[in-house]
Amino acid sequence: MKRALGTAVDGLLAALVAVVVATVGLYTFSLVEWPAFNSSNVTRALTTLGQVVCAVAFAAAIVLYRRGTREWLAKVLTWAGLSGFVTVTLGMPLAATKLYLFGISVDQEFRTEYLTRLTDSAALRDMTYQDIPPFYPAGWFWIGGRVANLVGMDGWEVFKPFAIGFLAVTAVLAFTLWKQLIRTDLAVAVSAVTTAIVLAYASPEAYSAVIALLIAPAFVLAWGALNRPVSAFSAARAGMNGPSQRLDGSNGPLMPTGVMPTGVTPEPGKQNWGWGAVIGTGLFLGLAATFYTLYLGLAAFAITLMAVVSAFLGIRADKTWRAAVPVVIRLAGIAVISGLVALTVWLPYLIDALTGTPSTSGTALHYLPESGATLPFPMFEFSLLGALCMAGTLWIAVRAATSRRAQALGVGVLAIYLWTLLSMAATVAGTTLLSFRLESVLIVLLGAAGVFGFLEGSKAIYQAVNEPPKFKIAAVVVAAVGALSFAQNIPQVLQSEITVAYSDTDGDGIRADKRPPSAVSYYGDIDRALTDQLGKPRDETVVLTADTSFLSYYPYFGFQALTSHYANPLAQFDRRAAAIEDWSTLETPDELVAALDSSEWRAPDAFLFRRSADGYTLRLAEDVYPNDPNVRRYSVEFDETLFEDPRFQVTDIGPFALVTRIS
Repeated sequence: MKRALGTAVDGLLAALVAVVVATVGLYTFSLVEWPAFNSSNVTRALTTLGQVVCAVAFAAAIVLYRRGTREWLAKVLTWAGLSGFVTVTLGMPLAATKLYLFGISVDQEFRTEYLTRLTDSAALRDMTYQDIPPFYPAGWFWIGGRVANLVGMDGWEVFKPFAIGFLAVTAVLAFTLWKQLIRTDLAVAVSAVTTAIVLAYASPEAYSAVIALLIAPAFVLAWGALNRPVSAFSAARAGMNGPSQRLDGSNGPLMPTGVMPTGVTPEPGKQNWGWGAVIGTGLFLGLAATFYTLYLGLAAFAITLMAVVSAFLGIRADKTWRAAVPVVIRLAGIAVISGLVALTVWLPYLIDALTGTPSTSGTALHYLPESGATLPFPMFEFSLLGALCMAGTLWIAVRAATSRRAQALGVGVLAIYLWTLLSMAATVAGTTLLSFRLESVLIVLLGAAGVFGFLEGSKAIYQAVNEPPKFKIAAVVVAAVGALSFAQNIPQVLQSEITVAYSDTDGDGIRADKRPPSAVSYYGDIDRALTDQLGKPRDETVVLTADTSFLSYYPYFGFQALTSHYANPLAQFDRRAAAIEDWSTLETPDELVAALDSSEWRAPDAFLFRRSADGYTLRLAEDVYPNDPNVRRYSVEFDETLFEDPRFQVTDIGPFALVTRIS
């Protein structure tokens, strides 16, 4: 309990430091009128400079930890270094735009829409549809909404600073967890490396990147919860594990449950249940459930696999199935804790799914790009990351029998490959498990293992060549140069995402690259016309439009989502699409009004069309999986005469035709 309390206090202080660093950094960046990142190298240069400063902080912290002096300073340097690294690596390239990576394009459109919805109200509501509980986990977006309310910003505008700040906080929390599991100087190194990997390959999806940052130490913690040999407990009581022994037990060999080292007598009835690790693992899974369902599925699958392995080792050693009982009990404890946390965001949807209208449009898993049809092998890429992943792969293979860290990370890697194979098999049933989205997690796990592999490999080489005095210096130089080379290339890896953040038009109608804005610049006029003509709050207004990015900036409800893959299954996407097509074939305003009044869903209060030669146009989408691309776009035309009636008001705004229903 004392240790858990100390860890919680450490985590709180670390988070406060990260918030301060991210806030001060982003505010400072905003004070200067920087050139666009895609048209100048100024911000790229300053990004590299900031990364070097953070690397110096890491080096100083490691030295202090190894010397055992001024631990408080080492902590502050690590916290400031990690949060500063996140802030400068993402914040400086985006300093001249108000938008986050990928702007309001592609998947970022519905994510911004969700944040806008939960900024407007703390109630758990679907991002698009009125009176339907959310299907996508609301945790990250709900917190972001509260931050937006606190600082007085719109949802679209708070997205960038919140995403960067939350990643900064998560980076220091991951370090706080790592240092409870391994030697503290190693925790600094592995935290810095995995943070850099996550920024490069997972940061565009900011809410899943949070789980990716925590997943490696969480797996080590989970293995400690599920594989707790009696020998570890007895040896600790006998004084065999020195004061430096960590929760992952990596200093000792693998011992199946019930097996005792020579000379140690077990205490009758004693079992080290590892309930602190059980609680921690349950909380991590609960967090994953409230943030990102796919990573929850992977993590739960991997932890279940750990339980199976641990139970098998116990049964094999004790020759009785009873050896599996403690493992099953601990796994059940993890499930209960995570389930209770998950219900904070999932309960409304589950109630509605069990008692409400059946789903007819659950196509979220209908996507199979080329990367999802092959097994990922990042360790064979000819790059610094490939070399690190290869070192991690070799270290897991060599140390699997003696290092609990290697066992935990190895099971995690194995789980990803098994999940990928299951996803391929699921294509026979007409769906997938979206395994292509797990490649960033695989890289993080192998990258973490690679840090340990590099350190232990360097030590082995050092001893094998008779410990030359300059070898350690050479190893440090290689590690530092490699890390800085990878870090400064992160903006290049994110080049396309950064470019879109500058080329998209923001909620103020401005493109950060100073070029003419898109039709989004008319959204402000559309919003004013809607509020003036309907006289209702935005969250009581339903708009039918194919320009669904309008809902990303203003919290109106939509009648139809962007595609079925982002639509709530309870919304019946395909039936709504059919209804829209039926409305477009009507011939008189009376027929349209009657159809709207008899709609089984809340009918639109307004239509936001694009004008065309054939009338008013909506460009809709349908799922065409297993094709790749998995979406087919098609247009629906409404005759202008349908709205030539006193019950409708038509307003031309730029390329748009706004039709509001007056009565």
